[in-house]
Amino acid sequence: MPLLKAEGKTFPTRTQVLIIGAGACGTIAALAANERGAEVLILERDAKPTGSTSLSGGQIPAAGTKLQRAAGLMDDTPEILANDLINKAHGECDHEIAWHIARESAKTIDWLVDRYKLPLSCILDFQYPGHSRMHMHASPSRFGAELLAALLNAVEAEHIPLATSARVTDLYADPDGRIRGVRVTRPDGKTEDMGCDALILACCGYGGDKAMIAKHIPEMTDAHYHGHPGNTGDAVKWGEDLGASVKDMGSFQGHGAVATPHATHIGWPAITEGGYQVNKHGKRFSNENAGYSEQALKVTHQPDHVAWLIFDERGHSIAMQMHSHVDAQNAGALKVCNTPDEIAKVVGCDAATLAQTMAEVADCAGGKKKDPFGRDFSTKPALKAPYRVVKIMGALFHTQGGLEINKEMRVLRKDGTPFPNLFAGGGAARGLSGPADWGYLSGSGLLTATNMGRLAGEAAAALVKR
Repeated sequence: MPLLKAEGKTFPTRTQVLIIGAGACGTIAALAANERGAEVLILERDAKPTGSTSLSGGQIPAAGTKLQRAAGLMDDTPEILANDLINKAHGECDHEIAWHIARESAKTIDWLVDRYKLPLSCILDFQYPGHSRMHMHASPSRFGAELLAALLNAVEAEHIPLATSARVTDLYADPDGRIRGVRVTRPDGKTEDMGCDALILACCGYGGDKAMIAKHIPEMTDAHYHGHPGNTGDAVKWGEDLGASVKDMGSFQGHGAVATPHATHIGWPAITEGGYQVNKHGKRFSNENAGYSEQALKVTHQPDHVAWLIFDERGHSIAMQMHSHVDAQNAGALKVCNTPDEIAKVVGCDAATLAQTMAEVADCAGGKKKDPFGRDFSTKPALKAPYRVVKIMGALFHTQGGLEINKEMRVLRKDGTPFPNLFAGGGAARGLSGPADWGYLSGSGLLTATNMGRLAGEAAAALVKR
């Protein structure tokens, strides 16, 4: 991914705002820039835009939206969301960006719903770990592909050009870091050069680059990668060559309940509504409800790197509103059991050990004892038959480290000054999760993709119009 010298270079085609990546961040950036009168072009490496957005649960946190007020959720505020983000990251994220994104979140959701008719509604039937209010907004199937399809429809309706099968392999830059254009490589090996006045990097992180994972997140090198293979760290590589500041490269979003061998993730209500996990010996090993991201490594560290998730009909019925959970059900990943003995046969463990584990959790739910892992089971009823049981593995979904940006989504140099015309958002930018997996607040990936996309599009348009 080399940088090419722009001196003396002329471009046969050019646009004002060039965007790399057609996921949520890139499409929203395009809509925002186009709305402000800028000429926009999106370049997408795949023949059909998918990426991390399509693989996600399609859920976006926000605070103080019109949808929340209409649903009777009157007490959520940007201050609460900002504190949830910062607290989940143990205070080790960029506080200024966390507050900025929290304050902009309602504006972004309201704009997408009012202006572009995105089919969003509030999630009211369960609450993710770390969310002190019901922040989540999602499309009907709670599926990222449904969300991305709506955004792509909006881009098409606005007549914004989107070139697919167009992988950006090189950037043309001046000595001061001003981006003059890009080189695009087509599947047949042919190349073409395009000029621009501003560049927005919306091409996600580096989860698909084994060498970068081994360098920055070695504990996940051998874990199942549940993200998009095109997330090869292009933005970070270009940024490093330019001398950009890169932060929190050990940070990632994991998931601690991906059905194996089916490779589809289980809806987290299976956990929030009282479900729990046991290893091959029938024993619990963690506070499963601390967060689905940090649970990935906890599962990976178990014997044979797997565990079994036990839940009941109440959690299952809520989770079945999520596309990925429906996929797991349809794939036959979920086994129905009526007794601890039947569950023990599925797990392959000692029946007496599992029965003791289940009895201890029931005692925690009934307030008779405290959980040794610090989880509070008393807020939900104890599980009851019929039970659902699924064999699971921990997985890497996407990385959270990236290019440091300011409140305009301008990429920053190591000395803190912004590059002249380079912007980044979503997985290409430093996230809000701090340095590790435990800092990821559920939905943060789409929170940063949507808000950073809008803010980058607005700022890039303002720059080129000046």
